[in-house]
Amino acid sequence: MNIGVVFPQTEIGADPVAVRAYAAAAEELGYGHVLAYDHVVGADPAAHPGWSGPYDIDTTFHEPMVLFGYLAAITAMELVTGIIILPQRQTVLVAKQAAELDVLTGGRVRLGVGLGWNEVEYEALGKDFGDRGRRISEQVELLRLLWTQRSVTFDGAYEKVTGAGLKPLPVQRPIPVWLGANTAPALRRAGRIADGWFPQVQPDAGLAEAREIVHRAAEEAGRDPELLGMEGRVSVAGGADGAARAIARWWKAGATHVSVNTMGAGFTGLEGHIGALAEVARAVGLSPRPVS
Repeated sequence: MNIGVVFPQTEIGADPVAVRAYAAAAEELGYGHVLAYDHVVGADPAAHPGWSGPYDIDTTFHEPMVLFGYLAAITAMELVTGIIILPQRQTVLVAKQAAELDVLTGGRVRLGVGLGWNEVEYEALGKDFGDRGRRISEQVELLRLLWTQRSVTFDGAYEKVTGAGLKPLPVQRPIPVWLGANTAPALRRAGRIADGWFPQVQPDAGLAEAREIVHRAAEEAGRDPELLGMEGRVSVAGGADGAARAIARWWKAGATHVSVNTMGAGFTGLEGHIGALAEVARAVGLSPRPVS
């Protein structure tokens, strides 16, 4: 099982030196990938009475594609979006950005995508919040065509491309696409079209039921469900030993990947996040590796 880290978007701040130091430390500790969340803009609660979202205008978010362009030059870890809110972005531009990252990393990109929940953000980006579920399957189909064909002509319900293509094409053809999935329709969609999925439940809290939905949808689509990746997420809030036990539960549940999340554990600086990752690395027996 590949063990990675969740980039501490909301707590690491905007200092590029800290971003670089975090990535270097995670890699040196033996983690295999870095996963980043996506929010382009935050809502101002003063303009949206009753706002109850987990993030707002004062929450720091680095843009994942730009962040990964920076990290591509300084780390050998796999770079994972977890998730890009695909329906609020232009599909062809996402295809281009992901292909470029894949070239710059030598094929170490995994594109996690999902629907998102923030209607304010969709409005700001000029995209329809109401049809996002219908659009994402078509977007994934078009992404794969653009990553594998020199010239693409595509005339869908929402997307249209006429005789156009990307140059350079990515190293991975196609780049793996993973879906964030929580609701039954999203779980079925993951089974039908994804290379892997990010459960929104823990192994002891509904995972078996969610996985059954994913696997059944895969079988109905003529796909082998055992080939689908699954990535869990583990918090360090309960300490390193608790995180290690949670990682073991994900392993037992069949996860191919897991990410260690240090956000929300009370750390106020970079050192706290790196220190927690070091404790978890020791608890699970990761092998440190030198970083040039």
